[in-house]
Amino acid sequence: MIFRTFSLLLFLAFSLQISAQDKQISLEEIWTGAFQQEGLPALQSLKDGQSYILQTYDDEKSEMRVDIFSYKTGERTGTLINAGDIDELEYFQSFKLNADESKAILGVEVEPIFRRSAKGIYFVYDLKTKELTPIDPDKIQEPTFSPNNTKVAYVKENNIYIKDLTSGEQTQITSDGLDNHIINGLTDWVYEEEFAFVRAFEWSLDGEKIAFLKFDETDVPEFSMDMYGRYGEDLYPSQDVFKYPKAGEKNADVSLHVYDLASQKTNAISLEAYEYLPRLKWTKDKDVFSVQATNRHQNELKLYFVNTQSNKAELVHTESDAAYVDVADDLTFLDDNSFIWTSEKDGWKHIYHYDKNGDLINQVTKGDWEVTSYYGYDTQQKRIFYQSTETGSLNRGVYSIKLNGRSKRDLSTKTGTNSASFSADFTYYVNTFNSVESPNLYTLNSAKKGSVVREIKNNKALEDKLNEYQISSKELSTIAVNGYDLNMWMIKPTDFDASKKYPVLMYQYSGPGSQTVSNSFMGSNDYWYQLLANKGYIVVAVDGRGTGFKGRDFKKLTQKELGKLELQDQIDAAKLLGKRQYIDRERIGIWGWSYGGFMSSNAIFQAGDVFSFAIAVAPVTSWRFYDSIYTERYMTTPQENASGYDQNSPITHVSEFDDSNSFLLIHGTADDNVHVQNSMQLIEALVQANKQFDWRLYPDKNHGIYGGNTRLHLYRLMTDFITDNL
Repeated sequence: MIFRTFSLLLFLAFSLQISAQDKQISLEEIWTGAFQQEGLPALQSLKDGQSYILQTYDDEKSEMRVDIFSYKTGERTGTLINAGDIDELEYFQSFKLNADESKAILGVEVEPIFRRSAKGIYFVYDLKTKELTPIDPDKIQEPTFSPNNTKVAYVKENNIYIKDLTSGEQTQITSDGLDNHIINGLTDWVYEEEFAFVRAFEWSLDGEKIAFLKFDETDVPEFSMDMYGRYGEDLYPSQDVFKYPKAGEKNADVSLHVYDLASQKTNAISLEAYEYLPRLKWTKDKDVFSVQATNRHQNELKLYFVNTQSNKAELVHTESDAAYVDVADDLTFLDDNSFIWTSEKDGWKHIYHYDKNGDLINQVTKGDWEVTSYYGYDTQQKRIFYQSTETGSLNRGVYSIKLNGRSKRDLSTKTGTNSASFSADFTYYVNTFNSVESPNLYTLNSAKKGSVVREIKNNKALEDKLNEYQISSKELSTIAVNGYDLNMWMIKPTDFDASKKYPVLMYQYSGPGSQTVSNSFMGSNDYWYQLLANKGYIVVAVDGRGTGFKGRDFKKLTQKELGKLELQDQIDAAKLLGKRQYIDRERIGIWGWSYGGFMSSNAIFQAGDVFSFAIAVAPVTSWRFYDSIYTERYMTTPQENASGYDQNSPITHVSEFDDSNSFLLIHGTADDNVHVQNSMQLIEALVQANKQFDWRLYPDKNHGIYGGNTRLHLYRLMTDFITDNL
């Protein structure tokens, strides 16, 4: 009896184990966050370097707070801001401290505008007196303390204002702001999207002047989107109209100005010929600020120092490239007004040190690898902290190095993807580590040696949960294509049998400087790929020519011919994969989103003998439809390079489409980035060529196509299309 009971228990345990191992991922789990990693909110270091602050919501007390924590122990040591202490304010959505941490700007009713811009109602909160002062009764943008903490500058209705926090006086320093015509102190749509630049005004170090940009977009062509609304609420569509310069079209005229608070006068600053002014930054001299200027081709970037006493601009440094020069946020001024700068001029992105006259002092980092993030400069240790690909293009490590380029230290503890967030005095950094095998692990590390001080948070619970599911490993490798060893990952079915033949779905993005193959943990799409693998598909990604982190020359091979070499690499990679014994070369599909949708459309039209299936989500279908800054950086203008635009456009190749193959086209109608016009013109071309295909529009959805059940619906659509056609 005892033996029989034990046997039964053993059988039940074994059955439960098999059942657990047979558990499969569902779309509902993916898109309801069942596999979401434990995250760590962005920590904001206090100036002492020993403490950080976090915005938290206390459910028990129904209070929004900003709490103080010790880096060393992780213990909460106090509260900096508590909405419960503010009678006039029940909550706040955002906060921003001033330089001496005595005041904060609190935001409510904050609403997004485009990808990086927002507007809201803002208040100044005195942390000592608990006094709350409204900045403006209306919604405003980018409120910013003066360095002497006595004033706040902000933008309202395209004009710049200053609020004196002592007297309460409000000064309007520009008056010509007008929607879709003149913008003061903020950037236009295309700067925001392509230069990641929104606030276009900067206080001088003494708070006596403001440098700002003015955008005259009067002659920039307008783009309009219909917003269809909800049934029962909106009888007529509304229209969103904004300025959008497409490739080769008129850009905004951008000018540089300085406002002097004492004289209440604005002076225009003259520069040599330029098209874009993508960065403003004050030097360590209170009378001198820097501005970066580039030509329309973006292959020459100039750094100017502007002296506000004479209102004269001096050219300090010029960066040029046969293809283009990237704009970055790495410029750092030292106390002697020498500066740190990053450049690809030796073939790889590295750190350089120049004196205040723009003469090179030394190249700080060197080697056949890339600096991928510049974290900052510690004035005490005279060390620069950065992230790079020194252990291979798939990995990221954290390092420090002396300003003179010596005494480099590897601060990474594991090989994979490491990223760092440093305390204000560079005593500590929070390291985030993950790899294809390990979800995010957060540790507090010593910035001096890289040693782990304490573990902050891990994702052991997610690892344990995933052990219950059928999960295949993501295999990292390379594939030799067109003279290059291209990075590749592959996910096979858990019951993979090399004697069988499997259909393949290839994913790619392929845009300039991008990366889809890396030593990093799974995201939402990776769980979807696991679901597809469990259905018997092999999923593959290959980073072809033009993608990033393998040097300047590899990245810029695609110049003036976006979609040509990248497509050839995907085709040839698919052909090589098709020669493998376990792959069914008659059933190879490809999919992508945005640039990836552009690529997958071209693949199914131009290489229907290789790809029998494609999905294109929110694709660019002609670079003539896309914005000026991004497109011309890689293609010059369509007036100069018509063949580069047209010969690589999917619309040009619809007649080559073999519609016995399967093609699904998807777009959101409120996509302000890649306009639905791209898909509409492709649809019309396919119809007139009498080609059969499938398509789906998502009303009022932007480039991300999300909200409510949208993502679940979208991925069910794509999953069903794959299982029915590939």
